[in-house]
Amino acid sequence: MAIKPLFDRVVVKQINNEETTKSGIVLLAKDQEKPQMALVVAVGPGGIVDGKEVTMNVKVGDKVLCSKYAGSEFKIDGEEVTILRQSDILAIVD
Repeated sequence: MAIKPLFDRVVVKQINNEETTKSGIVLLAKDQEKPQMALVVAVGPGGIVDGKEVTMNVKVGDKVLCSKYAGSEFKIDGEEVTILRQSDILAIVD
């Protein structure tokens, strides 16, 4: 299934973080922090949002840092994705 976000929305897939600490302690899923690094899967067209022109600065394939609790999480075709506004993306990671 293809996802086409609207306006200034971006679809990202979380990049899994480590399940063990640097010292080798295995963490349970509930003890792991929500990952903040994600891969951009789809990008909306931008346009006029709340009366302002929004130009999309991210593109599919970018690695980004997101606000910790930003967006809405969905499960699509067995994969968990998050849909958020471009303004919730803090940085693009090279």
